[in-house]
Amino acid sequence: MDNLIKKFKISAKKRFSIKEHDPEFSGKFKKDEAVDLLNELSAEMSELQEQMYAQNKHSLLIIFQAMDAAGKDSAIKYTMSGLNPQGCQVYSFKQPSPEELDHDFIWRHYKALPERGRIGIHNRSHYENVLVCKVHPEYVLNEGFIAAESINKDFWEERYESIRNFEKHISDNGTVIIKFFLNVSKNEQKKRFLERIDLPNKNWKFSSADIDERALWDDYMKVYEEAINATSVDNAPWYIIPADKKWFTRIAISRIIIDTFKSMELKHPELSESERLKLEECRERLLNEK
Repeated sequence: MDNLIKKFKISAKKRFSIKEHDPEFSGKFKKDEAVDLLNELSAEMSELQEQMYAQNKHSLLIIFQAMDAAGKDSAIKYTMSGLNPQGCQVYSFKQPSPEELDHDFIWRHYKALPERGRIGIHNRSHYENVLVCKVHPEYVLNEGFIAAESINKDFWEERYESIRNFEKHISDNGTVIIKFFLNVSKNEQKKRFLERIDLPNKNWKFSSADIDERALWDDYMKVYEEAINATSVDNAPWYIIPADKKWFTRIAISRIIIDTFKSMELKHPELSESERLKLEECRERLLNEK
């Protein structure tokens, strides 16, 4: 699996192209073994989460970005199912509110960062400001202080720089960052859209606006490539996860999170000699209770 993780990780030194990544890839893994493997990974992840919480030195920020129907919600649901909910904070970012538009574009995301010892899961993120807003630059005008003629190449480069600086700042202050792009194919998205339309219990997941955005598929692939190439750095790497087979998507994400935990050199805090003596005193008092 280590080689697969390297395959999915985008190097800051090499230009990335979505066409080079197969959305159907699953390696040598088999679907009928996926449930047992995911349960094993979930148990390991839970133990590492407890160590991070006890150590209270780092936080972990996990970012999910993808086209509609790529499986972000289910990936979060299944890969995080074994974690202690007290140590997790999940945010799903929608269109910014009037209050949020009165601040800079990163403000609302800064407010949602996890505390030390906790995991923050962002379903969509500050990257929407260089993805959907780049496909629909008219959305940028809602921020109120930007003129239409100013939304040019230099404008987007400044946004990328702001994102890199934001992520460097929080990384320097103890937040470990993982960024996942769930790479679903256009054909698989079509199948999932039709399922949402055909099955009454999934109708709520579908919006007619999804079809309008699908028509802009090539534009979105272009802006994803540009954003990932501009912002995949050592302290905040991007991983391109094959998303046509949801069972494999969940395995790959779990393995990457576990490896990231292990890179933090987590361990339960060790007590000082004086604290150990106090524990022994408390033990004796409890044993001598009448």
